[in-house]
Amino acid sequence: MSLMENAEKNIVTGEIKEVSTYEGISTDEIIKGICDGTIVIPKNKNRILKRAVAVGKGLKTKVNANIGTSPDHISIEEEIEKMEVAVKAGADAVMDLSIGGNLKAIRKEILARCPVCVGTVPIYEAACETVRNGKKISQMDGEFMFDVIEQQAEEGVDFMTIHCGITKQTVDVLTRQPRHIGVVSRGGSFLVKWINANKKENPYYEQYDRLLKIAKKYDVTLSLGDGFRPGCTADASDGPQIAELSVLGELVLRARKAGVQTMIEGPGHVPLNQIETNVMLAKRLAHNAPLYFLGPLVTDIAPGYDHITSAIGGAMAASYGVDFICYVTPAEHLRLPDKRDVHDGVMAARIAGHAADIVKNVKGAKEQDFEMSKYRKDRNWDKQKELSIDPEKFEKERAKLLPKQEDVCTMCGEFCSMKEEL
Repeated sequence: MSLMENAEKNIVTGEIKEVSTYEGISTDEIIKGICDGTIVIPKNKNRILKRAVAVGKGLKTKVNANIGTSPDHISIEEEIEKMEVAVKAGADAVMDLSIGGNLKAIRKEILARCPVCVGTVPIYEAACETVRNGKKISQMDGEFMFDVIEQQAEEGVDFMTIHCGITKQTVDVLTRQPRHIGVVSRGGSFLVKWINANKKENPYYEQYDRLLKIAKKYDVTLSLGDGFRPGCTADASDGPQIAELSVLGELVLRARKAGVQTMIEGPGHVPLNQIETNVMLAKRLAHNAPLYFLGPLVTDIAPGYDHITSAIGGAMAASYGVDFICYVTPAEHLRLPDKRDVHDGVMAARIAGHAADIVKNVKGAKEQDFEMSKYRKDRNWDKQKELSIDPEKFEKERAKLLPKQEDVCTMCGEFCSMKEEL
C-alpha cells in the first residue's frame, strides 16, 4: 500500500512516527494531513532514509538543495561533495538535476549516499539521451519518457518534478501572450518545443493515469512542475503561469483519488507586492496541496547575490503559506555552483524558512529565538553558538577579532549595553 492508503486506514508507519517526533505534533495530525493531501512525506518504497521529512500545512518550512552536473563540467565526486555539504548545512532534500555525463551512474551514487529524500526531473534524462542518440529534443519518444520515469522510480527516487501542466492549450496561451524572456524552465522549454514540433499533446498530461500508476507502485511523490514559471519580475503572474496552475489543480485531485502524494511547484521571479497573491492563488487552485517555491526572487539585478534575493522572497512566501523552499545559490544565472555556493544557498533558505515559521506559529520557532535572546543577554557565547543556525560560522567570525574581555564582543567591548555594571 502507498503511504496515503496506510494513512487512510489509520496505520502509523515508521515514517509517520519519525516526522511526528521531529515536528512535535501528534501522529493523528500527520495522518490527517496526508489523507487530505495537505502533507506529504517523500519516500520511495525501494529506499531507506536516515531521516524522513514531512512537507506541508502546520509543519516547519523545509529546504531543498539542487545539485547536478552540466555538459560543461562533469564530476561525480564534486556533486557528491556538494550533496554532503548541503545535508550538513541542514537541507531537508536534495535534487539531482544532472544533464552532463553518465546520468544513471551519477544518480546511483547520490541515491546510495544521500541520507535525505532525493528528487529528480526525469525529462532531463529523456532529453539528454535523445540528443546523445543524434536526435533533436523535439524527437523525444513518448514511450521513452515514461520508461525513464519507471526506471528512476525503481532505482529509489523519492520525488519527481513532472511538467504535466504544459499542454497544447497552455502553450496556446503562451503564444497569444508572449513574454519578455519566454520559458526559463529547462523541462518546460523541452516540452514546449516538443508540442510545437509534433502538434501533439504532452504525453505526461495525456497519459496522466499511467504516470499515477507508476508513482503509486513505488510511492513516489509527484512534484507538479511550474514549466511556465516567470523568469523575470515583468513576467510574474501572467496568463501562461496561471493557465498552467489551473491545470495542475485539476491534476492534484486526480492524484489524491489515486492514492498518490502530490505537491505543487511555484515561481520563480516575483516582485514583493505580488508574492502574497501568488501564494494564495496557488493554494486555492491547487486545493491546499503543499507548495514548493523556487525563491521567489524579488528582483532581477543581483547576480552573485541571488541567495539573498531569493531569501527575501522565500521568507515572505513561506510566511503566507509556502511549505518547501528550493534554495538559490550566489551562482544562480552565472555558473554551476560550487560547494561554498551550496552551503550559502542552504543557509539563506533556512534563515528564510525559520523567519516564516515564527510568523506561522510553527511549534518551536519562537521558542528557539527566545532561547538565543536569553543567552545573548547573559553573554553566554557557548550557548549562543550551540543555538545558532551555523555554529561553525559563529565560531569562525568571533575568532577573527577577540575582545579584551571574554564576556563581550569587539563591536562595543567594555561598553556592551548588555552589561548591567555600566
